[in-house]
Amino acid sequence: MSHGNLTTLPRRASYPDGPAWDEVRLAPIVLIRAGEELLADRAVARLLAQARQQDPATEVSTVEAATYESHQLDTLVSPSLFGEPKLVLIPSLEQMTDALLTDLLAYVPAPAPDVVVVLRHNGGQRGKKLLEALAKSPYPVVTIQAVKSPKDKAALVGADVRRAGRRIDPEAVGALVDALGNDLRELCAAAEQLVSDTQGTITVEAVNTYYAGRFEATGFTVADAAAAGNVVKAVTALRHALATGTDPVPIVAALAMKIRQLARVAAMGGRRGVTARDLGMAPWQADRARRELAGWSDDALAVAIQAVARADAEVKGASRDPVYAVERAVLTICDARRGRLPRRAS
Repeated sequence: MSHGNLTTLPRRASYPDGPAWDEVRLAPIVLIRAGEELLADRAVARLLAQARQQDPATEVSTVEAATYESHQLDTLVSPSLFGEPKLVLIPSLEQMTDALLTDLLAYVPAPAPDVVVVLRHNGGQRGKKLLEALAKSPYPVVTIQAVKSPKDKAALVGADVRRAGRRIDPEAVGALVDALGNDLRELCAAAEQLVSDTQGTITVEAVNTYYAGRFEATGFTVADAAAAGNVVKAVTALRHALATGTDPVPIVAALAMKIRQLARVAAMGGRRGVTARDLGMAPWQADRARRELAGWSDDALAVAIQAVARADAEVKGASRDPVYAVERAVLTICDARRGRLPRRAS
């Protein structure tokens, strides 16, 4: 499954769905549209491993797109003296010279036999004509979208663990994303370490044992504490996040996401058979929201929603003091959760 957002690449409508990064196979030409660096690295490594598995003598060449000179590709794809298969990797296609663009456009209609050319495009408009030609060709185009949301990060962790033949509790996935979600490579490396160092199903206790000290003061940390009505923890996390360079805008966005999740679960609470997918949430997010709803009334949620909406406008320019705006929103949410609601005008 591919993930995320490709706004820096040419419009996706021109590109039919191709194989996922973990399903792509060798072909005369393979294009990897890399919206996520880690997964693009994995796709390239997968293709290199396949080539060497087919023939350990495969000759691998890497081309620097930014310094490419005319007809260099012709030399790289020409038959070798001993007939070994070849793989040509161009890892930064978006930096291509005009000479490389010209040579590749000529190469695509008639690729050389016994050669695999792997093209990786990391974003931007450069080479759009070539990308469109490849989209219309019979060769695979792997579109890897950015992994940004906690839901997508949780899905990636779960998939990695399942691929390793193991299971992980949903709460453990959530705890791992909370602890290390700011760095996708570190997050996936942590999942790999847990697979290596533990037995059976990976539990939240295992995650806490290994990574309890790594939980960072992010907007999500602030939102979780505010939703629980924990004033001291919420304000402490907020001040730490601000002191370490977190902008008020993403903090308010995290507060908004948290309150929307609570409201969504509250609205569906009386309906039977409602799944996490129906709620547009990961299973661990839905389970957490259901637990966190205890202590929240409809009036309290309404107050919290209004506080977040006001803070959102203020941190985006309606107020001269965005730090004060987000602090007030956090305190209002905490008060609402604790039942301290503003009096209605009579």
